[in-house]
Amino acid sequence: MDSPASPSDFVSLSCPRGDTPCQFLQELQTLREEVDLLKEQVRTDALTGLYNFRFFSDALPLEMERASRSFQPLSLIILDIDHFKSFNDRWGHELGNRALSHIAQLVALMVRKLDFACRFGGEEFVILLPNTDLRQALNVAERLREIIATTPLVNEQELITITASLGVDEYRGNHSDSPEGFIERVDAWLYQAKHAGRNCVKGPVIEPADVRTTVTTEEKDALFGAFGSDD
Repeated sequence: MDSPASPSDFVSLSCPRGDTPCQFLQELQTLREEVDLLKEQVRTDALTGLYNFRFFSDALPLEMERASRSFQPLSLIILDIDHFKSFNDRWGHELGNRALSHIAQLVALMVRKLDFACRFGGEEFVILLPNTDLRQALNVAERLREIIATTPLVNEQELITITASLGVDEYRGNHSDSPEGFIERVDAWLYQAKHAGRNCVKGPVIEPADVRTTVTTEEKDALFGAFGSDD
């Protein structure tokens, strides 16, 4: 039994009515473009242009599974705009929307192509960082915090400074988190950032690398024991 033709195969077919150009092929191409546009709209936040919560909810468990299989770290950043309710009360929701788009542009500027920057909801954003350990993720978060704090929103002749608080943590293959548990873990660090005065990054403390150069007696015994005795 012949396999069905793929959509791209139709482009090479002759027009059933012999028309040039062919109305049917043009309509097919238009439909394909509309389907692609709808797919993009389903996973994209209309205001900021970043991925939306639905996309993030689908992507997170897949990336956690990938991290478990590849033994590569996966890091997550949750970013919350500081005092956003007060911002809206003072400047209005229209400028508040502009502020959200402004932050989204800065986030998109700072992340890599393999990362997933999403609007989590309200004034919160999440950045999913595949193949990225905690130390690297903390550096990314600090650069995000800095560029947001030093790039004011321009409103007519006025420059409005905006700051953000960020929580960071990583997931590895030996962790037992569910997607919800991973989010809660990172969200707890975000809460600590807010509690610490905002405009800061919080995450687990990275233990300094072990730089010992001496070998203990136990390590020597284990080493020589591995080669056995010459007697």
